[in-house]
Amino acid sequence: MSAAVVAVGLAAQLTPGYSATELGVDQDLSQHHIAALTAVAMALNVVFGPVAGLALIGAAALYIWLVRGGLVKAVAFGLVATSGWVASEFFKIIVARQRPNPALLFDPLAPETGSDSFPSGHVSFAVALGFSLYFLARGTRWAKITAFGAAALALVVGWSRLYIGVHYPTDVAASFLAATAAVVLLTGLWNVVAPRIADRLRAPSAVRSLDPERK
Repeated sequence: MSAAVVAVGLAAQLTPGYSATELGVDQDLSQHHIAALTAVAMALNVVFGPVAGLALIGAAALYIWLVRGGLVKAVAFGLVATSGWVASEFFKIIVARQRPNPALLFDPLAPETGSDSFPSGHVSFAVALGFSLYFLARGTRWAKITAFGAAALALVVGWSRLYIGVHYPTDVAASFLAATAAVVLLTGLWNVVAPRIADRLRAPSAVRSLDPERK
């Protein structure tokens, strides 16, 4: 999946006229802005941005730690939820695709510039957050509802990035692959490393519990 993300990004970056063709989607959406949809898109722009996003993850992880599942679940949730954003930053550096030119849009809502268009950090974060919520709900009656809700949320966030005009369609599509690749890698490492760490943490307690018997 990571190789596919890089391949798609470089193809979009290096193919003449590719970005100009994709820009038509942003331009079409820019000409049909509606007040209610604009409010939704701009709210998602803030909520899934780096500052509010990290605050959201921190608050959720703290709640999980203190109320729901303990420190291990809280750490796992935080790592999975942030993995999408970290992955997007990694691919942004490799591809370095310029964002859509706001001057070419009919109604640019959040005119951002720079070489960090591919993939979308907002969408990558939404996808990874969806995975982390599903992992919490897995095995419960809320699992299916959470899965469908998480997928719907990621799609809506993807739409919002095109609606605002700060990403190309390829940026959004690749975000799903980038975030999924990050989650798969992280969960694989977690399943290997976490049990070993847990065993080492339990070992001193076991030794201490045997001390009175030895005396």
